[in-house]
Amino acid sequence: MARSELGLLRNIGIMAHIDAGKTTTTERILYYTGLTHKIGEVHEGGAVMDWMEQEQERGITITSAATTTFWKYPTIQGKADNHTKTYKVNIIDTPGHVDFTVEVERSLRVLDGAVALFCAVSGVEPQSETVWRQADKYRVPRICFVNKMDRAGANFFNALHEIKEKLGANPVPLQIPIGSETSFKGVVDLITNEAIVWNEDDLGMTYQVVSIPDDLVETVEEWRQKLIESVASYDEGLMEKFFDDPNSITADEIRVAVRKAVIDLSFSPVLCGSAFKNKGVQALLDAVCTYLPSPLDLPPVECVHPDTEETSLLRSEETDPFTALAFKIATDPFVGRIAFLRVYAGALDAGSYVYNNRTEKKERISRLMQMHANKQNPIDSVKAGDICAVVGFKEIRTGDTLTSEKHKAILEAITFPEPVIGYSIEPKKQADQDKLTTSISKLIEEDPTLRMETNPETGQTILKGMGELHLEIIIDRLKREFKLEINQGAPQVAYKEALTSTVEHKEVYKKQTGGRGKFADIVFEIGPKEKVEGEPDKPGLEFVNKIVGGVIPKEFIPAIQKGFAAAMHNGPLASYPVESMRVKVVHGSYHDVDSDSLSFELAARAGFRAAAQKASPVLLEPIMAVEVVTPDEFTGPVTGDLNRRRGIMKGMNSKAGAQIIKADIPLAELFGYVTDLRTITSGRASASLTFSHYEPVPRNLSEGIINKAKGITV
Repeated sequence: MARSELGLLRNIGIMAHIDAGKTTTTERILYYTGLTHKIGEVHEGGAVMDWMEQEQERGITITSAATTTFWKYPTIQGKADNHTKTYKVNIIDTPGHVDFTVEVERSLRVLDGAVALFCAVSGVEPQSETVWRQADKYRVPRICFVNKMDRAGANFFNALHEIKEKLGANPVPLQIPIGSETSFKGVVDLITNEAIVWNEDDLGMTYQVVSIPDDLVETVEEWRQKLIESVASYDEGLMEKFFDDPNSITADEIRVAVRKAVIDLSFSPVLCGSAFKNKGVQALLDAVCTYLPSPLDLPPVECVHPDTEETSLLRSEETDPFTALAFKIATDPFVGRIAFLRVYAGALDAGSYVYNNRTEKKERISRLMQMHANKQNPIDSVKAGDICAVVGFKEIRTGDTLTSEKHKAILEAITFPEPVIGYSIEPKKQADQDKLTTSISKLIEEDPTLRMETNPETGQTILKGMGELHLEIIIDRLKREFKLEINQGAPQVAYKEALTSTVEHKEVYKKQTGGRGKFADIVFEIGPKEKVEGEPDKPGLEFVNKIVGGVIPKEFIPAIQKGFAAAMHNGPLASYPVESMRVKVVHGSYHDVDSDSLSFELAARAGFRAAAQKASPVLLEPIMAVEVVTPDEFTGPVTGDLNRRRGIMKGMNSKAGAQIIKADIPLAELFGYVTDLRTITSGRASASLTFSHYEPVPRNLSEGIINKAKGITV
């Protein structure tokens, strides 16, 4: 791709809270750019970008869909002329639901710009805050589009205020709406000072320039003045012109300054419209081409050599060595596994080989494709700056850096949040166990926030994810795509046991069955490990041999150690494992004929069962370190809820208008917590849960857990 073509490339994402109109906006873009000839509607289940059955049924986006389209700009009243340039726009429509935040995370990692959609009625909603923070993290330039101006209760200026207050952003309106709710019919362009009204008879494909309505003249003058002040304060050259004569600043000078300010994240231009009523989408496309960066506008990307750890910078040059990031893996029923790549440098031809820096192996890329939702158009090559899909590989995963073998490099990995909730699952037919494992492995390749674990105590398969909706969709996919019927239940807490005092015990193992018998005699001390100040507790068995004078032959000592180590898997209270203990063997005896290694191993096992009961055993439960980020107004309800869950507060501090609350809480009290937290805070708080340590269960609760584990009903 020549530099002139690369300058006309836009890699953008559409991001917002659930139900703000992302997919509807994308569907209009596809229609206006000529990629589709019928507008797909989300509420009718006909949206092109929501191609999964679950998406069409629920009317939500679950997986980010990519498409490539072309837009001619600038146009005069919606018609192209000789000065028109054709822009190539790669669009990723991302989900809005917090459970699918991974899709937004990995999309923003590879995009050059984003369109942040806001509902004119609801303003800045909880997930809007999350995706805005994610865009901040990856320093993605963005423009704002206040959608649903036709809805009852629509208020453009309220949405503008919330973008500034809740997001800490610097919004600069480029348009003012003409009317609102049912009377919304157009916008005033503050840069050209023209009023635009869309023609409804051709689905808003064309528009008319009309005079500014009388009731808006003062408002337009006020906001146009603010726009000129914003660009003048940003650009020193325009500042001088502003002091001489504000009206001498031309429309083109404003656009150039706004573009620079967007690219360096100084401010975000705000447009408005109604995607559903076909108003404002072309102006949004024009803004994407005018203000969002091409790959040439962005700073070079940093990468590290895997062997030398030297850092180098990648520019979007076709002549540089090929470097790309795999940001998504999907499975297609017809072509198999597909990897989505963002090419940062160089070029790649179909049928050529790439080097995977994670596996340190070569991969053949049999075909390259340009994606249109779940359809693929074959292409011969892909060049720096572009996004494409590839098939024919074996081991590519999300986050892998692909290069040439001569020029190895690793790009910054995509970071994914840890799963917070889990279900125990099993196939309804035992014969499907292997199929279940294979199917979940395929889904994990697609979705890095999905985890599968086997509980060693119960043998259950635990499926972990970002929330109940997330796991609900996964289980639904197992049923539909993999034809698996699943039983699901609540996951069990992995309790442990510990000895708290040291006791001495003598164990004699004697068995006579005619002929050679079994005999072993050991005297030992058993109890908790001795703590060394400043050093963390190490799990496992600390075994001390204090046998002197050969009262027990040396060759039998390893068998004693093996017996105690094996016995730790089943503790004295409820057969939960004992994580750590100390055993000191001090005395014993043996029989010349009847003693052997097995006798001493069995003596150790029996000795543990008897002695551990006397060593004041306690039940331990996993404690999670919980960090909740919540708006100030919900601090009281959130802390009250944490206390109710046996939480121990570890601290609280404020940051950017939000409270960060830290607490240690038993895992047993946290199932469903993320969902409950959303309810308490109207979805505006987020929580991260990480394993911290084990602690004794309070005596009043441990008895019930022990009885339940033993199958005793009280």
